[in-house]
Amino acid sequence: MAQMEHNIEMPAIDAAQVLGAIPNPILVIGSQGEIVYANPAAEQFFQAGAAVLCRQNLRDIVPFGSPVLQLASQVFRERYSVSEYDVDLGTPRLGERLVDVQISPVPEAPDLAIIRFDERSMAAKIDRALTYRGAARSVTGMAAVLAHEVKNPLSGIRGAAQLLELNANQADRELTRLICDETDRICALVDRMEVFSDKRPIERGPVNIHQVLEHVRKVAQAGFAKHLRFVERYDPSLPPVFGNRDQLVQVFLNLVKNAAEAIGDDPSGEIVLTTAYRHGVRLAVRGSKDRLHLPLEVSVQDNGPGVSEDIRPYLFDPFVTTKVSGSGLGLALVAKIIGDHGGVIECDSRPRRTVFSARLPVHNPGAEEVGEFE
Repeated sequence: MAQMEHNIEMPAIDAAQVLGAIPNPILVIGSQGEIVYANPAAEQFFQAGAAVLCRQNLRDIVPFGSPVLQLASQVFRERYSVSEYDVDLGTPRLGERLVDVQISPVPEAPDLAIIRFDERSMAAKIDRALTYRGAARSVTGMAAVLAHEVKNPLSGIRGAAQLLELNANQADRELTRLICDETDRICALVDRMEVFSDKRPIERGPVNIHQVLEHVRKVAQAGFAKHLRFVERYDPSLPPVFGNRDQLVQVFLNLVKNAAEAIGDDPSGEIVLTTAYRHGVRLAVRGSKDRLHLPLEVSVQDNGPGVSEDIRPYLFDPFVTTKVSGSGLGLALVAKIIGDHGGVIECDSRPRRTVFSARLPVHNPGAEEVGEFE
């Protein structure tokens, strides 16, 4: 059988049409850094129209001393493509922007170069969030074992110590009392972990997350955070969360308490509560063709010293803590509750800016029957 030939004629398309169809932010710059073109994705990324961007220089829209400027100079000087990963383009106006950058010369136009930005934050956050879910599940199994294998022997130890105390002298009674106090302390720790072994499905319905945050703020300002300033940046049009109000209060009260403890007695201490609707955020579910839609983002930000880099990857693991008297279960519980809601949580931290962000599903009529997958 003769092979069929397909003669497909390409339509006439100019460069602007091609670049405009690319979903990544694209800039075309001149040899002095002047911006001569910005595609729609770049307009959204830099929060400015193409007409505004094209009146600016590259150094006007990236942070001072950004490696992007050196990369651009290198491309014009040496005429080959260069890439840089994990470049921070964050500014007070744009917020956090962690990207991969690729800059390429235009062979037909020696005075032009193309810059492509690939925002890394979402993929990195989702990957870390799934790791945190796994940490919470590991606590679940550990809690079930501890409740059975530790509490029963401890009861026997405490009972034996109380019997010895009846016939002991004063010095020995101090020792038996020490045994009883320590067994009580261990039992209390196991009791705290037993919440992780509760596998019953949570009761969920429509929850106004702003009412939850307002309740958390009032509790905090009446007690442990009364010396701190709170800033609320809410999206008033946010739809209700599909969740459990009491458990969400527990999550955000825990995060606010951690923020307050991280700030300490700093007179300039500030906690920022933020809500936002993020379009297009979908999480693939392993072993399923479904994708979980998580458009609601709720963040707790503080201006404390930040989480040390060595502890950051294990922040949601059980028994990991930087507090002298902490048990290291608070954030593990946060990860479990958010995971039970079908959501994800992640942390981004640097000095004077630590942000815990939870992504949660929207409540839909009938969601209780069909779930929150779309």
